[in-house]
Amino acid sequence: MIRAYRPSDLDALYDICLDTGNGGQGARHLFDDPRLMGHAYVGPYVAFEPDLVFVAEDDEGVCGYALAASDTEAFEDRCDRDWWPDLRVRYPLRPNANRIVEQIHQPARADLMMIRDYPAHMHANLLPRAKGKGFGGTLVRSVLERLEKGVHVHVRHHNTHAIGFWEHIGFRVVDSADKLVLGLRL
Repeated sequence: MIRAYRPSDLDALYDICLDTGNGGQGARHLFDDPRLMGHAYVGPYVAFEPDLVFVAEDDEGVCGYALAASDTEAFEDRCDRDWWPDLRVRYPLRPNANRIVEQIHQPARADLMMIRDYPAHMHANLLPRAKGKGFGGTLVRSVLERLEKGVHVHVRHHNTHAIGFWEHIGFRVVDSADKLVLGLRL
């Protein structure tokens, strides 16, 4: 079943984020704090744009999600103002900090030329038990129906499964610098 996000889903979404991180291989072993990834990749979306968060649920519970920000530039500004400051106190930047802590302290900004054509961005993650059942495409389409302009996603070059998934939905490569960026015009 695909449904709109509920606040009671938050812990499950954080767990899915962690268990599908690291290019889909799982990132639980990479972090001392299991909530850190969720704070970066789930928390601000459910806080600021909960209407653009959908979950997949099976007999075992929540098994996937798709979430988006409709205006990437405004979302990044809001995170700078209202999301990152508390996390910077909670996760101080120290030598040899992991990449998520570095991102909290020095968040990357989207390329202004790219977001002109693809102003929204989204993330989608499924647990292994949910893959191949149509949840991913349905989740993404549920979010896309609420967006009005182009949307982009970032995918690591080595995550060929995710690249194939996004391309199957209709996204096309629009940039391939540090991470692969795929976009879809709506």
